[in-house]
Amino acid sequence: MITLHRQVRFEEVDAAGIVFFARFFGYAHEAMEHFFAGVDGGYPGLIVTRRIGLPAVKTGAEFASPLRYGEVVRIDTTSARIGTRSADLRFVLACGERRAAVVTHTVVTTDLVTMRSCEMPPDVRRVLEAHLEPSGEGRAEAQGGRRA
Repeated sequence: MITLHRQVRFEEVDAAGIVFFARFFGYAHEAMEHFFAGVDGGYPGLIVTRRIGLPAVKTGAEFASPLRYGEVVRIDTTSARIGTRSADLRFVLACGERRAAVVTHTVVTTDLVTMRSCEMPPDVRRVLEAHLEPSGEGRAEAQGGRRA
């Protein structure tokens, strides 16, 4: 698990005084960039220099508690499943001991020149494997399963 802490900014809060639901996906993407900071060139190097992207092809969220302006959010990022070209990421957002939401992304390793899926680079796979949740399905696929 890799953790990112960030403060809720004024512009992220809606008229109800809580974080607008769509912002949670932005928080998850920010955490994903942090999650892949250890790859060659960091996340920016992966995108800009190496031209490999990880676009989301499926997203989901379960909301449990609102977040408010000024609160510090802890975002714990793990890999829930690793395939040969795709992975499921899980982002647990919390403020102190209070869980705010769980966001999930299925990302597909993509050649940004051709905009087609491609084999996952070894350094990307290493990061995912280092933070793989201890579930049966994800672990089996990381050890040689053929699911995309």
